[in-house]
Amino acid sequence: MSKKPIRRNLGRGLSTLLADVDLGSSQPKSQPKADSTVPIEKLHPNPDQPRRYFADSDLEDLASSIRTKGIIQPLIVRPSPNNSEQYQIVAGERRWRAAQMAQVHDIPVIIRELDDTEVFELGIIENIQRADLNPVEEAVGYRQLMDRFGHTQEKLAEALGKSRSHIANLLRLLTLPDEVITYLKEGKLSAGHARALVPAANPAELARKVISKGLNVRQTEALAKSGGKQLSSKRQLQPPKDADTRAIENDLTAHLRLKVTIDHRHSSGKGELKIFYNSLEELDGLCQLLSQN
Repeated sequence: MSKKPIRRNLGRGLSTLLADVDLGSSQPKSQPKADSTVPIEKLHPNPDQPRRYFADSDLEDLASSIRTKGIIQPLIVRPSPNNSEQYQIVAGERRWRAAQMAQVHDIPVIIRELDDTEVFELGIIENIQRADLNPVEEAVGYRQLMDRFGHTQEKLAEALGKSRSHIANLLRLLTLPDEVITYLKEGKLSAGHARALVPAANPAELARKVISKGLNVRQTEALAKSGGKQLSSKRQLQPPKDADTRAIENDLTAHLRLKVTIDHRHSSGKGELKIFYNSLEELDGLCQLLSQN
């Protein structure tokens, strides 16, 4: 039987750590003062760091900034568990990597005595607050904090500066099938689309339909409520027409003196053009016009 996670109040585990690094605020504040500077070669990353991928382009941009302005915010480190003369990075591995590219030799640091649990917790929080995460990655971070450390949605919302509904809505995305979650990671579906599919009985099937038809969130909600059946008005399943399509419709209607509609599907590049007539005389006139050289 698996052990239940130990439930902890925010205390040292979350609120104090956030105060150390001030990750959640979008307001300009004075940066925390470094305890000291250490040679870059004495720092090494945490092998259990949740974040594994660092985009080269982002590192290049940060390295350029470091060359010009230096490292503005100190790294959070702790004494290395394996070597008393080394330090393990708790928060700021991206800055450390960029500093190497910028050929910086000394790094400003804040040294904290943290245990392995606190280091893991802060690593997740830093990623949630700083990384350009997709909705699934953010939701996984919240789930890890709740499952491993016993934090509630209310406490997370308060400590991270998020609304409880934001956290709850993201967590609901993790109940979707793997296929839909993959679409979400790849950006083929937005978080709004995915939330609309959560209560559906066949979310994967509906997700494919949403993508192929280019439906917006409101249309996706209507599709999910119908169970994937054709709605009473076909236009409800069609994305709104763009200005160019409407302009072509108006031009053809004026030229032919008959109503013309265009149903263009951007996903496939295919579509339909419909011309409406009210009498056989109008049909005959259209045929004559189309048969002219």
